[in-house]
Amino acid sequence: MAIKQRNKLQAGFSMSSMTDVVFLLLIFFLVTSTLINPNALKLLLPKSTNQVSAQPQVSISIKHYRDTDTFSYHINGQAKATPYEQVELAVQALLQNSAEPTFTIMADQSVPIEKVVELMNIAKRNQYKAILATSPE
Repeated sequence: MAIKQRNKLQAGFSMSSMTDVVFLLLIFFLVTSTLINPNALKLLLPKSTNQVSAQPQVSISIKHYRDTDTFSYHINGQAKATPYEQVELAVQALLQNSAEPTFTIMADQSVPIEKVVELMNIAKRNQYKAILATSPE
């Protein structure tokens, strides 16, 4: 008497476990992508209704002359403009003995953001805190 096997091989493939794995990977990458912090500058951005606790020792003003499309940099409100190439050296000289070096960036509304970022790069290179000044509402 011959015994027949009743087990048949199925040619199909179940995709349910694969979709579970893909779903878990998707959630993992979404969660970890929000944790990645780009190499950003640490800035103290004051709200226009509150004051900032850090007291800036130096202020840098950027003035935009629209007719000639030029910019001037004024340190601590001086009437005489400082060339951009000398701004970093001047700020270093003013903040060299400070325990918590901080400076304020005051820019006209028409100043392109790249000019403000250049000053923020100075703060990052020298490990200063930078405060972006705003006008009250």
